[in-house]
Amino acid sequence: MEMKQIGVLGAGAMGGGIAQVAAVAGYQVILYDAVPGQVDRATGRMDGFFKKSVEKGKMTEAERAAVLERIRPAAGMDDFAQADLVIEAIIEDPVAKKEAFAQLDDICKPEACLVSNTSSISITTIAAATGRPAKVAGMHFFNPPPLMKLVEVIRGYFTADDTVQLVSAVAREMGKTPIEVKKDSPGFVVNRILLAQFAEAIRLLEEGVASVEDIDRAVKLGLNYPMGPFELQDFTGVDIGYHVLNYFYDEFKDMRWNPPQALKALIRAGRLGRKSGAGWYEYK
Repeated sequence: MEMKQIGVLGAGAMGGGIAQVAAVAGYQVILYDAVPGQVDRATGRMDGFFKKSVEKGKMTEAERAAVLERIRPAAGMDDFAQADLVIEAIIEDPVAKKEAFAQLDDICKPEACLVSNTSSISITTIAAATGRPAKVAGMHFFNPPPLMKLVEVIRGYFTADDTVQLVSAVAREMGKTPIEVKKDSPGFVVNRILLAQFAEAIRLLEEGVASVEDIDRAVKLGLNYPMGPFELQDFTGVDIGYHVLNYFYDEFKDMRWNPPQALKALIRAGRLGRKSGAGWYEYK
């Protein structure tokens, strides 16, 4: 099946970035978000990115205009009716995602593939909300999508081989390097490793082994990571890591995934308003 039109559901940092990558690759993009003004903010961010690219000589003014022309804001999800592929990039919540996929299943043409940008949630569970589980897969981009090269292509239990091949081909057309996650296991590959590192870093802090700053410094200088575990948690959002650890704990029933007490305290402090950012570098 030839891919010409790609729908992107969700225009936040991830959805907007995915739409940008798809448009640069030459796809016609339909972009929708239920939050008023979100699509306009996303296209504004894209335009700012492209203007800097023009200034640096990485693209021409004509190319900038052509890419923006390929992005069509949608009035509602019904505009995805003719999309060949829809990439969902909404809140990381199983109920919300299943509701979205049930709607997409009703709206989209039978041959369309539906994929989720989820970082951890079961593709099999999401696909069960549709009547086309063979055409549902995971397509996990990394933040920020225009710069990060990896895309995890995740099989649900019923995902067909040709769906995996098609989604992988689209990722390559977007200039990404896809890897196939052969088993629908919570966290897939990257987040399974990453969350274990987050939890262990927090336990080192709890045990008084080293400070937030020195743990980050050790990881950056000793492992050559661009960011330390606490810096990265603050960048991606501490709440996200907390929710994913709880999800892992519910799925695996393994105490190593139980969120450490220091993380729970940080989350509580943020929700009580004692620290507006609720980040490791703000909360001591």
